[in-house]
Amino acid sequence: MPRQVDYEERRVRIADAVCALIARSGMEAVSLRDVAAEADVSMGAVQRCFRTKEDMLLFALEHVSRHVSERADRRIAAASEPQAAATLLWHTLAGVALLDAESRAQAHVWLAFVGHAPASERLSAVLRETYAKLHDLVVWIVRYGQDTGEIPRHFDAVQEARSLLTVADGLTMQVLAGHQSPETARAVLQRHIGHLLG
Repeated sequence: MPRQVDYEERRVRIADAVCALIARSGMEAVSLRDVAAEADVSMGAVQRCFRTKEDMLLFALEHVSRHVSERADRRIAAASEPQAAATLLWHTLAGVALLDAESRAQAHVWLAFVGHAPASERLSAVLRETYAKLHDLVVWIVRYGQDTGEIPRHFDAVQEARSLLTVADGLTMQVLAGHQSPETARAVLQRHIGHLLG
């Protein structure tokens, strides 16, 4: 009796292959043939999982977006109790900025999707949703800090969250371009968080 195929597992495997190709060689490297070879499946298997290349890229982006969000959640969960707003902000923004060596490939993939998004409304929609969720999380942390007295009330949580996410995103690009080291980028991030804490 033929083995049952777990399509969701295969879709994740293909998404991982897409990300590996992008991390190594950029978005141009994502062809049906190369994705199939990277995932060690047939081209037919890829086509059965994804109707179009855009469907495949969309699923891969959603896969990466989940990783970015889960990474921030894990960093918060690993923080010591009780969690200060400064600690929560640091773990969240450092997770978003993808500054450490283990997340460098993921940063390459994320920026490749950001660069490709203007050509696809569907990819843009996933990016907007991901950024909106991260923004809401940072707004919540800033307001939490205001409730605990760590962050002065005169700060506008929405505007500060927007600024902090923009800084984190920009630092990702500058580290990948070699303009800043991960160490200097972390220092910049800490200064911006320190600004909120007075």
